[in-house]
Amino acid sequence: MKIIYEQATKDDINELIRLRMAYLLEDFGEISELEQSSIRERLQDYFSRKLGEELIAFIAMDGEQIVSQAYLHIAEIPASPVARTGLVGEVFSVYTMPEYRGQGICSKLIEQLIDCGRQKGLSRIDLFATDDGYPIYKRAGFSDKITKYTDMRYVYDSVR
Repeated sequence: MKIIYEQATKDDINELIRLRMAYLLEDFGEISELEQSSIRERLQDYFSRKLGEELIAFIAMDGEQIVSQAYLHIAEIPASPVARTGLVGEVFSVYTMPEYRGQGICSKLIEQLIDCGRQKGLSRIDLFATDDGYPIYKRAGFSDKITKYTDMRYVYDSVR
């Protein structure tokens, strides 16, 4: 097995959707067929519009199959002491197929993601770590975020 690391292109969208769905099913458990269909449709549209621009997908390939992925979403916000350049990143959808775990593949993708953020002039990269991912991110240089603010969210009842 020879793993190839690269950034995803629009030619990889179907594979990105496949791995994103595997990640969601593992993370959330059961998702209805109706929800899965809706998510796939929205992912197709999202990747078609954002991939390579606001979204950089780092992938590990075994042959023609993506076996691991890590997304870097880049946003421009008003500059501040914690975002001097006004450019920030968020990591999400980090996933490795179960049979490829424990081989350092995810660590390599995170290194590439951090290097990309540096090249693009990001002030910081944020993420929410699972218990499994936490040691990987710590080794890569991420630190626990200490803030005086409370993490909150508003959720809309209906989705269009």
